[in-house]
Amino acid sequence: MSESYTTPVPTDEVELIIGNSNSNFSGVTSTMLQVLSYQRDMINLRVMGKHFLSDQSLAINFWQTAWMCRKPLKNGKWRIFHARRVDEMIQGVILKYLFRAKIKLVFSSAAQRHRSGSTLWLTRQMDGVIAVSNRSASYLAEPPAMINPHGVQIENYSPAPDKVKAWQALGYGGKYGIGILGRVRKQKGVHLFVQGCIDVLNKYPDYNAVVVGAISGSNKDLVNQLKAKIEAAGLGNRITFTDELPFAAIPKIFSALSLVCALSDNEGFGLTVLEAMSSGAAVLATQAGAWEDIVRPGIDGYIVPVNDQQAVTEKMDQLLADTKKLFALGRNGRINVEQQYGVEHEAIRLVEYFRSLQ
Repeated sequence: MSESYTTPVPTDEVELIIGNSNSNFSGVTSTMLQVLSYQRDMINLRVMGKHFLSDQSLAINFWQTAWMCRKPLKNGKWRIFHARRVDEMIQGVILKYLFRAKIKLVFSSAAQRHRSGSTLWLTRQMDGVIAVSNRSASYLAEPPAMINPHGVQIENYSPAPDKVKAWQALGYGGKYGIGILGRVRKQKGVHLFVQGCIDVLNKYPDYNAVVVGAISGSNKDLVNQLKAKIEAAGLGNRITFTDELPFAAIPKIFSALSLVCALSDNEGFGLTVLEAMSSGAAVLATQAGAWEDIVRPGIDGYIVPVNDQQAVTEKMDQLLADTKKLFALGRNGRINVEQQYGVEHEAIRLVEYFRSLQ
C-alpha cells in the first residue's frame, strides 16, 4: 500500500469526498470515474477507496476521511460525502454520527425497485437524495432533491464520418448495421431483437445485425436456441453474435451502427442509449431505466413497452423502411446528447447542488 494512501492527508480545503467501496468494476464505478474526471477540475475532492483510480493521489481511506473531517472547512462549511451505494451510505452515517465528522451526506439513487426497511432508514439519514431518472425517483419514499441523469463522454462516442464505410470496414456484411449491445441474456431483450431481425431483415437486404456482448455459461442454451432460429430463417450470414469484445472496440461499433436497440426488462439507468445517440445512431428502447426521459419519440428514435415482441418488430420495420429518416434520427440524437447529456453536464449539476448544501 502506497504511503500517500496510509498517511494523514493535509487537505483542509477538500470539499467533496466520493464513495468508492466496490472492488468489482460495475456500471456505478464507470459512472463515478467518468464524472470524477470533470469534477476534479471544478471542486477539491478525494475518493474514499482506491479501486480503479488512475490517479492514486486522490485516494484516501476511511480513517483518513474521519481525521480530515473532524473539523469543518476554514470558512465554517461542512464537506460533502457522496454515496452511490448502500454500503457507502452506511460508511457516511458511521462517519457523521459515530465519528462526528463534519459532513453533509448525499445519496444518488438509480435503483428501480422498492427498498428494504434498512435502506429506507439510511436514505432518511441523508442530507440530500438525488435520483438519476424519473423512474428511479418514483421508487423513493420521498421526492428527491433533484433528478440528475447520467452523461456520456461524447468525445469517445461520436458518429463515423461515413457510416456505410465504417460499417463495411467492421466485416459483418451488408451496407448498414443494426445492433444490440450488452450482456447477452434474456433480461436484456436479446431474444426480442433477434426475433425482430428474423421478422424484417428479408425485406431490407442492405441491413445486417450484430449482437455484441459476453455470453455466460448460463446463457449458452438461450444463444444456441436463437442461433438455430436464425439458421432456420436463412439469416445465418446476416445476424452475428460477436461474443465479448475488447472495450476499445465498442465505440467503433457504436459509431458505425445506424440503429441500436436497447430492449431490457429493467435498468438502473442504461448508458447504452446515450452511447448510441452520441454515436449518431437512432435508438429503439423499452420503457426501462431512464430511456423514457431521454428518447424523444419520432425525433431520436422510439420507445416500446417492455417485453412486447409485436411492438419491437413493428418499430424496427418502420425504422428500416426509411433510411433517410433513420439517419436523421441519429443526427438528432447526437445533438440532444451534446446539449444535455455530456458527462460534464452531470458533473456541473452535481457540484452546483453540493455547494448549495454547504
